[in-house]
Amino acid sequence: MASSVSQWDIADHLADNEDTLKGKFLTFQLAEVGYGIEIRHVTEIIGIQKITDVPDMPDFIRGVINLRGKVIPVMDVRLRFNLPSRPYDERTCIIVVNLDGKSVGLVVDEVSEVLEIPAEQIEPAPSSNRGKNRYIQGMGKVGEEVKILLDVSRLLYEDELEQLDTVSQA
Repeated sequence: MASSVSQWDIADHLADNEDTLKGKFLTFQLAEVGYGIEIRHVTEIIGIQKITDVPDMPDFIRGVINLRGKVIPVMDVRLRFNLPSRPYDERTCIIVVNLDGKSVGLVVDEVSEVLEIPAEQIEPAPSSNRGKNRYIQGMGKVGEEVKILLDVSRLLYEDELEQLDTVSQA
């Protein structure tokens, strides 16, 4: 993984208590846009590996991986956001997150770093013509940049999560 975040960095952050995790985000790139997810949802970061296709899954679910004997469903976040797909390369990573007690892998273009973004530097999610953007928790101001902060728990609808649960238990 060619980035400034290592698995050990994540482990160090996760070893802290819940209060010190508040305001910390793992940032990553998707189509040259910066995103972030709360570090408390992140289990680990792994390099891209062989993903086994599973029939009858939504297009954005690439399949499953075997992570130390555990079957983990993998979602391509680009495809979830209706962005054009691109070939995976040496910078492509899978961020393993905990969604309601279930592990899910999120394929991203590149992991960047862990940033602390204080609550006063986070603006509300913008509204679209279809209402509030369901995936966005807020817009984090980091220097001159803006990071789109995602609400991990809303990346999958309940029925999609149940479908993935069935796959990972099979």
